[in-house]
Amino acid sequence: MTEPTAQYNMHEAKTQLSRIIDRVEHGEEVIISRAGRPVAKVVPLPQVVCRQGRGILANRAVLAADWDSVETNEEIAGDFGLSS
Repeated sequence: MTEPTAQYNMHEAKTQLSRIIDRVEHGEEVIISRAGRPVAKVVPLPQVVCRQGRGILANRAVLAADWDSVETNEEIAGDFGLSS
């Protein structure tokens, strides 16, 4: 059985914001209430993928000597139905 979602009233949320964010960072969802009525849900954002930038394959990828030959280009065009 799953634990119930944590719920804070507006005053608690203001004074315990750091604690709420810590809980959310660990995957929990938190409800914020005003006068006993739920008005907002704080949920974790999806993780951002860290890109290493351009050139990551520099000196790692090896191109065949004929990678840009007419024959290779025609073969690729044929694969996409673009034969000339």
